[in-house]
Amino acid sequence: MEAILLLGHGSRLTEANSALKHMADLVKKTGDIPLVEIAFLQFSKPDFFDGVSACAAKGAKKIIILPYFLYKGRHFEEDIGELIIEAQKRYKDVEFFLTEPLGVHENIAKVIIERVTKDIKPFKVLNPHEIEEKSLEIITKTIGETNFTPLELPVVKRVIHATGDFDFTKNMRFHPDAVEAGIRAIKNGKDILVDVSMVEAGINKTLLQKWGGKVICNIQGAEHKTQNTDNPPLSPLNLRGDERGVIETHKTRAEIGIEIGLKENNNIGMVAIGNAPTALYRVMKLIRNTDFKPELVIGVPVGFVKAVESKEVLLHMKYPFITSLGRKGGSPVAVAIVNALLKIAEGK
Repeated sequence: MEAILLLGHGSRLTEANSALKHMADLVKKTGDIPLVEIAFLQFSKPDFFDGVSACAAKGAKKIIILPYFLYKGRHFEEDIGELIIEAQKRYKDVEFFLTEPLGVHENIAKVIIERVTKDIKPFKVLNPHEIEEKSLEIITKTIGETNFTPLELPVVKRVIHATGDFDFTKNMRFHPDAVEAGIRAIKNGKDILVDVSMVEAGINKTLLQKWGGKVICNIQGAEHKTQNTDNPPLSPLNLRGDERGVIETHKTRAEIGIEIGLKENNNIGMVAIGNAPTALYRVMKLIRNTDFKPELVIGVPVGFVKAVESKEVLLHMKYPFITSLGRKGGSPVAVAIVNALLKIAEGK
């Protein structure tokens, strides 16, 4: 049996490599050739020997290698020849033939004429806003119909846009009043308390400052706040039990950062936890045991220890929340949710 092996250069882009597979299918159909395989010199699989192996495994005794290049270059003059020599050693009962690359051919000239007469279109560089709009269009088309409300759906889309993960259409959960509560906090000029610097950095502060709010993150200085009976209490919160205001050494830096934020700021209207489950637990405990009552809690910590459990607890709270079930989440998700709320507030 005779086989054709189309040998491409290879690209790091999947779409570019898939074009060679489409060409192989077209060659097979057009020439009524039973066996056409593909291979790449670098960056992608199947490599040359994978392609040869596929041909031999299907019974090929003659393999015609066609370099899918326009011209003879170093790959043609040196690399391909060395590969064929090695293949001959491995497959002694198979004959190998090498064609010229595509090169200069009247049919290629016809393709050029067709491209410049039929397939021309103005070149346009998309600006960031247009890229974002195009991305959201693709997301909308891909997810189809959902059970999210018209206010919730833009938030979900922003999360998918930030992560590239459509699983968030299945695992995001909203308290019925969550989006409205978040918009209310933004428009009332409330500040946003976050657990880690990555969340702080990603939030659109220009939009937030338009309403008078700011982002509060104290994790960087948290390591300096240890257990000390001289520390003042976390007033004005009405703390009780182990929330007396003593910042204990066994707490994580994220927890301590949350407590510092509440001690130093009485204008917190929204909390966004994107990384630390311990910080989410601390927020929920403060809400339960103190006078701290934010408009909205965004809790989407990521990971394998306490992340799933902390979000499950949040899911049963009566106050407004936005969360994502399971292990997935993270700072990009928290940022995307906040920025989605800012966008919605801007448009309302």
